[in-house]
Amino acid sequence: MAEENSPKKAALKPRSKISMFVVCLFTGLLGIHRLLMGYTNWWIQGITIGGWFFWTIYDLIMIVIDRMPMADGTPLTKS
Repeated sequence: MAEENSPKKAALKPRSKISMFVVCLFTGLLGIHRLLMGYTNWWIQGITIGGWFFWTIYDLIMIVIDRMPMADGTPLTKS
């Protein structure tokens, strides 16, 4: 039986909800929180200055109400 030679995607380390909130608060305009959470479209937020602040505010709210998981679907940890 032939083995698959496809590269395996590394599992993301779950991030803390508090740390992602703080990172988003201070560097949200650059999309750094999305990079740390494994999203591949983080650079768009940096180019558009956080979607003219809209995406940054949206992401802050989504982090607080637990609606923004890691890119692989893993929820943020509570601590």
